[in-house]
Amino acid sequence: MLNNPLILIIVGTALGFLSGLGVGGGSLLMLWLTLVAGLSHIDARCINLLFFIPCAVVASFFRWKQGALDLKQILPAVIAGCISAGIFSAISGMIDAGLLRKMFGILLLFTGIRELFYRPRKAR
Repeated sequence: MLNNPLILIIVGTALGFLSGLGVGGGSLLMLWLTLVAGLSHIDARCINLLFFIPCAVVASFFRWKQGALDLKQILPAVIAGCISAGIFSAISGMIDAGLLRKMFGILLLFTGIRELFYRPRKAR
């Protein structure tokens, strides 16, 4: 049932939609893949990374076209993110998978709590 292509297309479309809104479709994909589809954390992480690339490119393009992205401001964060992703991907095999899973769960918990209590700053 869960391997039905129609179900997978519906889930992928819904998560892509949420990802485009900035809700965190990748985090939800991780939950889907590990809890519902029964994949290992490592396999789910790899699929999540591949899912994220086109979602991020498309969403960023449209945000840029809307004038919501200032490339001069975000370029340092993009460069730092790419460098740190490369470094930590290289050393992630040295860290216990159970510890990574717990750290990811804590990150999701704090992110969820922050989203519940987030108030936008007023422009000066």
